[in-house]
Amino acid sequence: MPHASLAQDAAEMTAAPGSGEVFGEPPASAAEGEVVASETTPPEAEGAYVPMAPTKDKGMPTDPNSGEPGAMAKSLTFQDQYSKDGQYALWMHDWFLLPVITAISLFVLGLLLYVVVRFSRRANPEPSRTTHNTMIEVVWTIVPAAILVVIAVPSLTLLARQYETPPEEAVTIKATGYQWYWGYSYPDHGGIEVISNMLSDADAIKNGEPPQLAVDNRMVVPAGVPLRIQTIGADVIHSFAVPSLWFKQDAIPGRLNEKLLTIEEPGVYYGQCSELCGTRHAYMPIAIEALPPEEFAAWVASQGGTMPGEETAEEAPAEDAAPAEEATEIALAE
Repeated sequence: MPHASLAQDAAEMTAAPGSGEVFGEPPASAAEGEVVASETTPPEAEGAYVPMAPTKDKGMPTDPNSGEPGAMAKSLTFQDQYSKDGQYALWMHDWFLLPVITAISLFVLGLLLYVVVRFSRRANPEPSRTTHNTMIEVVWTIVPAAILVVIAVPSLTLLARQYETPPEEAVTIKATGYQWYWGYSYPDHGGIEVISNMLSDADAIKNGEPPQLAVDNRMVVPAGVPLRIQTIGADVIHSFAVPSLWFKQDAIPGRLNEKLLTIEEPGVYYGQCSELCGTRHAYMPIAIEALPPEEFAAWVASQGGTMPGEETAEEAPAEDAAPAEEATEIALAE
């Protein structure tokens, strides 16, 4: 796909998603996850697609300087997770790995302090000449090995879940990495193609979105539905990563990777390219807009695409007309 034409197409796409005057604060009438109509959307267009306003601190990093309670602490840990794999991984980190790490660290610290005091030069003018201790050697071999085995069980479970094969009915979306923007295509929906470029900071704030994460055209997907996310690089290696969905997959030229993703609830989720890909690597963000299935269908229609099964329904009348034409020809011949 030529870069010149892509840049021209992206420049023509001026309708930015979302609304609101202050970053992360949708209008007062918008509840969490509620779709908010933009100023250019006719209010009478019932059933038409309207971009979703982002929810503050959902699917995006927490600003440590926001002044809100706990903002600094929240900015130092993982984002809230909105996929089942992410929720499992977050549980494993918070309630499994952290306690184990904390216990080991405190034990080692206590052991060091004990050794410093108990075996200091003052307490032991004559140093020990001990060369080995079979019991201690057995303990410090078996205990760490047992801890690693225990940690391996949920770790292998998480790895298996992350590489689960997408089901046959999964919605296929192909993400192509370019220097320095993303392209999304929908082979299951009439071959829709979308080019996604980063918005300027001024436009992002005007639309109520986080600067350097907002884009002019989001990847729009259905929520609660299995997605087959395919990635490929058009020039160099990129990486498609969305932290709040626990999703990261490399986009490599000449190699099509795919992975299962199911977003549990509607919302706007932000990510970035996570593989150094050139001078503007830091300026090719990702924005995924997860919609209820019926609103996703409205978006597909707004892009001139079709839902699976619609093509068959449109072709059926033409096939039924063939026997009628044959009957007419036979009647005329008689």
